[in-house]
Amino acid sequence: MAGSAGAAARAAGAGGDRTPWIITAVALVALLAAVLVMVSRAPGPQVVAAAAETASPEPTGDDPAVPDISAMSPRERFDRLYNRVMRAAQAGDEATVERFTPMALMAYGQLDSLDADARYHAALLEVHTGDMTGPSALADTILARQPGHLFGYIVQGTVARWQKDDAALDKAYAGFLEHYDAELKAARPEYDEHRTSVDEFHRQAVAARSSRAGT
Repeated sequence: MAGSAGAAARAAGAGGDRTPWIITAVALVALLAAVLVMVSRAPGPQVVAAAAETASPEPTGDDPAVPDISAMSPRERFDRLYNRVMRAAQAGDEATVERFTPMALMAYGQLDSLDADARYHAALLEVHTGDMTGPSALADTILARQPGHLFGYIVQGTVARWQKDDAALDKAYAGFLEHYDAELKAARPEYDEHRTSVDEFHRQAVAARSSRAGT
């Protein structure tokens, strides 16, 4: 009986010694699993390309074929995602806007060169996130790089309307109208691509100026 008791005690003692190692091993496995989950959730270029592939294509001419994603440049992927978000926003499809906006902004971050058009697109995308700091900074950058560029004032006006800042909106309208004629004479291709937005902001700016003159 004593031998059996001693063996049992030794077995219990050995089992007790292994407990910390078992706990440590379990903790390491859990930590590794958590890291793998975080890595798997982090979007990269491949995820952006996949998101662009699922975005509805813009038919061009008589050829509605979807272009090969592998042959797309970073700018083409960004433009595809931007168009997808804008169409969803116009349709009131908030789920699609929330799904594709982060991907579109990541695609913007992957561009190797930036122009006023790309910054304008990124600003409008960021407006949908509800954070106006980014769009305001992009508007400032547009005007710093190309003084008088109409997109800078359109973004400023969009932010001002979102924030219900009438003074800032009037200032954006004034800057837009001050440079409108000269900028149109510059014949920038991005104005033709966004003719509806430019014309609508011009209409609003003229109406606001007329309203102020009549008061």
